Amino acid sequence: MSATDWYAHKSLGDGLFWIQERFFQSENRANIWLLRGTHQDVVIDTGLGLRSLPDYIDAKGLLGKDPQRKNPLLAIATHAHFDHSGGLHQFQQVGVHSAEVDALANGDNFETVTWLSDREITVSPSPGWRARQYKVKAVQPTHILQEGDVINLGNRQLTVLHMPGHSRGSICLHDRDNKLLFSGDVVYDGSMIDWLPYSRVSDYISSCERLVGLVDSEQVDQVLPGHYNTFGAKRLHRIASTYISRAGTCPAKFSTFAWSALAGVALRMFNPRSAC
Repeated sequence: MSATDWYAHKSLGDGLFWIQERFFQSENRANIWLLRGTHQDVVIDTGLGLRSLPDYIDAKGLLGKDPQRKNPLLAIATHAHFDHSGGLHQFQQVGVHSAEVDALANGDNFETVTWLSDREITVSPSPGWRARQYKVKAVQPTHILQEGDVINLGNRQLTVLHMPGHSRGSICLHDRDNKLLFSGDVVYDGSMIDWLPYSRVSDYISSCERLVGLVDSEQVDQVLPGHYNTFGAKRLHRIASTYISRAGTCPAKFSTFAWSALAGVALRMFNPRSAC
């Protein structure tokens, strides 16, 4: 299967594209965001990497043919989990938060929580392909990101917000001028996951408090999340506030502990040679 068959995209205007993997039918299917700038272009999250994302972007002409654009496309992972980082190895420039550099450089499929089943891939990307063969390929990040870093696209600036909880290196990218928040898995319109390896509820609560603050200070109008559909500031405030109020309760703590233990055992069995 070619890259042009594997992916599909939708233009949201102003140089922003929403890309998805058509035949990865799962709640784990991550949104891929492509943002054009006058100086630098950025792809935010890269999906599984089963087919070449750069080839698709080029074939569809999503970056145009402007000779002034000399910088290679920068691929940024909002965090290291497999559904967001699997295609990073396809890019010359790769950015990730410092806390998850080693996970990607070592191809640590435990920390990237690699877990894929045949039923999630509705059309095989190549003859004889099986999900058990899938692993996140090691990649050495070229851009090690920290809280407050600014990625200059020329006509846009994206500020790195370190928002741990879902994973230790989770980030949001904030376009302050346009009040856009690329939130990865820090927040999306669904059940937030705080029971994976390297998840931490106390960090997640602090991150959600920051999200509430962004809304209260009118710094966000639209959220472009790692999964599902986009949503606005009121919905962001409600999701983050609800997590804060529920996370500290005894039932929530017990549920998180139980799921965390189960997930750790399952991932170690599925990725027996991963560095942990």
